[in-house]
Amino acid sequence: MKDRQTIPCCPPKPKLDERPLITSEQAAGLMDLFKVFANDTRLRLLHALARSGELCVSDLAAAVAMKPQAVSNQLQRLVDRGLLGSRREGKSNHYRIVDPCVTSLLDLGLCLTEDSESRRGASRVVSLAPGSPPPSASQSSGGD
Repeated sequence: MKDRQTIPCCPPKPKLDERPLITSEQAAGLMDLFKVFANDTRLRLLHALARSGELCVSDLAAAVAMKPQAVSNQLQRLVDRGLLGSRREGKSNHYRIVDPCVTSLLDLGLCLTEDSESRRGASRVVSLAPGSPPPSASQSSGGD
């Protein structure tokens, strides 16, 4: 599989902070795109394809523990959006990610999720001195 760092996600564009505020139409387009990603099955299918490069429906169904027909329905939504491509081999359809931005978006989403979890955990830890009891316990103990 190609290193996604070497595949450009899209043609060079101005930095986000240099762009004009997005229009209502652009916001609606982003909202529609995020709706496609706002499904745990589709995210798991995309991740399986990102890891493997190309898989048939039965392999994808096994990977996500779902029936092939249910997986096919989800894959079709991703194909309709232009995120996946497919090819037929005998009786099997094989799917692959055709837009390199998909893997970048998955990476960024996982990064945000993992980093926010660690930030939340760190904020709880930072509020307590190492080895000290929770605030409610120290207040009731009367201090030193």
